[in-house]
Amino acid sequence: MQKNEKSTSEKQRREGQAQRPETCGIVMPISAIDGCDAAHWANVLEILGEAVRSAGFEPQLVSSSADIGVIQTRIVQNLYENPIIVCDVSGKNPNVMFELGLRLAFDKPVIIVKDDATSYSFDTSPIEHLEYRRDLRYQNVIEFKQALADKIRATVEKSSADKNYSPFLKHFGRFTVASLDTKEVSSNEYLINKLGEVQDELRELNLRLNRAEPRLSQRAQAESARENILTEAIIAQLIDQSTDIDIEDKNERVVLWGRIRNALEEKGIAPNDARISMAMNKYRNLRNSHQQGKA
Repeated sequence: MQKNEKSTSEKQRREGQAQRPETCGIVMPISAIDGCDAAHWANVLEILGEAVRSAGFEPQLVSSSADIGVIQTRIVQNLYENPIIVCDVSGKNPNVMFELGLRLAFDKPVIIVKDDATSYSFDTSPIEHLEYRRDLRYQNVIEFKQALADKIRATVEKSSADKNYSPFLKHFGRFTVASLDTKEVSSNEYLINKLGEVQDELRELNLRLNRAEPRLSQRAQAESARENILTEAIIAQLIDQSTDIDIEDKNERVVLWGRIRNALEEKGIAPNDARISMAMNKYRNLRNSHQQGKA
């Protein structure tokens, strides 16, 4: 009985893998460049992903993977193995152009897209580019997604049907296409290699954090000083406006608490309990000094 259940489970797993759509790798900027912030590129990624799914593929940045490993190795592996790649050269990000160069060296199917604010690059100009508006106007986005989905399907069909298919190198002569060597290793060797890659990534991450820590500390100190100055100004203003509030009275203390909270929020300062309590104490001290001065 258990043997039959195991066999059925294995069959279902294989069928699930067979039904899973193939991956379409995406190469594009993900951080601010050429006047566009990270949020803009996140919107572009969503648009590209919708077009890829419409074409019957699963979108995935070539830097992403379910496996843990050195990111550079992962990128090159995906650039080589993904059946189709969509590359957005908008802004001419150096990393994007380098990864596009690798894909073209492998002479495998690739679709290049760009926004209307980016000029063509001389080296890749022989390849057709699909263009979209940088302002991501709705109607243009709809048309672009349809065009990209059609292009993906047509490119994959053509590359599958033609064993001599070449998206780039054929324009310049006959070349031996680059390939990645593969070898079989034992499970122990594989685990050791992966652990080594994880250690390398952790080491690099620690170096980055150590370099960033002084800058973050200085920024935090400056932000704290700014908030303290604004808090002092808020308290002084409240004293001028609320000299009749008796902070020792419970009900009036609640009123003052609410006024301080609202004033902090208006200045963009997080109104946590600790900061409000500190402000209340400063209010008490400054109000007492204020009244003594009048006396």
